[in-house]
Amino acid sequence: MTGLGEGALIRLDNLLYGVQPRSTRQAVIVPSPWADTMIGPVVTDSREVTPGSLFVALAGERTDGHRFLPDVVARGAAAALVSAATLERLAPDLNAVARPWRLIEPTQATMLATVAPETCLLIAVDDPLCALQRVAVYHRQMFTPTVIGITGSVGKTSTKEVVAAVISQRLRTLKSQRSFNSEVSLPATLLGLTADHQVAVLEMGMWAAGEIRFLAALARPHIGIVTNVGPSHLERLGSIEAIANAKAELPESLPADGWCILNADDPRVAAMVDRTRARVMTYGYASQADVRALDVVSHGLRGIELTVQYQGGQYHLSTPLIGKHHAYTALAAIAAGLVLGLDWEAIAAGLREPGEQLRLRVVRGQNGITIIDDTYNAAPLSTIAALQVLAETRGRRIAVLGEMLELGAATEEGHRQVGVAAATTADWLVAVGRQAKTVAAAALSAGMSPERVVVCDDNDAAIDLLRRMVEPGDCLLIKGSRGVQMETIVTALQM
Repeated sequence: MTGLGEGALIRLDNLLYGVQPRSTRQAVIVPSPWADTMIGPVVTDSREVTPGSLFVALAGERTDGHRFLPDVVARGAAAALVSAATLERLAPDLNAVARPWRLIEPTQATMLATVAPETCLLIAVDDPLCALQRVAVYHRQMFTPTVIGITGSVGKTSTKEVVAAVISQRLRTLKSQRSFNSEVSLPATLLGLTADHQVAVLEMGMWAAGEIRFLAALARPHIGIVTNVGPSHLERLGSIEAIANAKAELPESLPADGWCILNADDPRVAAMVDRTRARVMTYGYASQADVRALDVVSHGLRGIELTVQYQGGQYHLSTPLIGKHHAYTALAAIAAGLVLGLDWEAIAAGLREPGEQLRLRVVRGQNGITIIDDTYNAAPLSTIAALQVLAETRGRRIAVLGEMLELGAATEEGHRQVGVAAATTADWLVAVGRQAKTVAAAALSAGMSPERVVVCDDNDAAIDLLRRMVEPGDCLLIKGSRGVQMETIVTALQM
């Protein structure tokens, strides 16, 4: 877990009121000198606490945040959401902390009149996560931004970044940080809302059926974007149909006066037109798409150009996003801009400055090599798209491919598809990890030369191999699921 609510600040009285169960909330009057106290950002990792933070003591699979409360208090947190029962059991060392702290109930604000302002407030709640979600909902209700929710099997974070870049050209915009899209991080993002924000762009992830519907209930999106449906999370949901049903929870949650933006080229996404009350705008290459790509030209590592048709007009646009597959990212952002009334000048400017490129980062490596760092995550669709980018580069093209996780029954087939794609796009294949043999065998069966296919058991073996084999001018694509930490290879080979 990590720091979540970057920039999020909430008044202490609103925090104490909002964390209470809605059915039993009692008014809160915070006495001086606490009356104007602002708390935040939201943090769930004690190592990221800074003075003024709100720490949420969550119970995880390996540990419990209550164990770190002594460190949280010492680091200067203004407050923490805690379970009183768990506190007594897991944080006995609190009394040894030099900085003062006080355990209070949310309804006990009047007692703060006798509490020193530098005291860390441990706010006792029934469940810290539920309390965070309740206060996020309460905070959300104070403001009236247009909320854009984004989901899909791949491309959520990139789409969120580009949508926010486009919208922020004309409207004051809040966006979720990094890939914060869960039941923990989305509420923390909502606490960053202020009266100045006109739009909030939020990524919505999924671990199980019902989760996107829950996130939508917290955020109340007016616009929903579904990028695609693929085998990511197949291991948990069991079938592509189940994944599609889970993603459709976003369109189903939109209001009748809202907008549902759908990928017309993905049949499972396009079918969601029948599962929403909202108005629909589609995007893609399909002739029936409302926002249609007529032509996309890749300039390799310098980005893409695309010609877009909308309501009889044609518009020529460019973006530094790398790879033709990012045409879909651009089209989704264009559609979002159009439904919000943005002009084409603003849309074009946003595409030229797409914010943080989380995927396909180009970095300089040792010995004059170029590294395409796509270690953010991996699925068959995104890996094949990245290989197409590699194919457009100069020099020896080396694909360093790690395992793709959470594919369930599609694991072997997904890795086989990637191996076949590597045979037609790369000069060398370095396959890493447990599924390396499957990837390598598929590449060989597709005609790749045996002397150019190498299997490595782990990242360390791949680093050792690559340090010996790379030559000036080589271009390396390094990609794998987040869980296999392929970024360690990038770090080892960087300048």
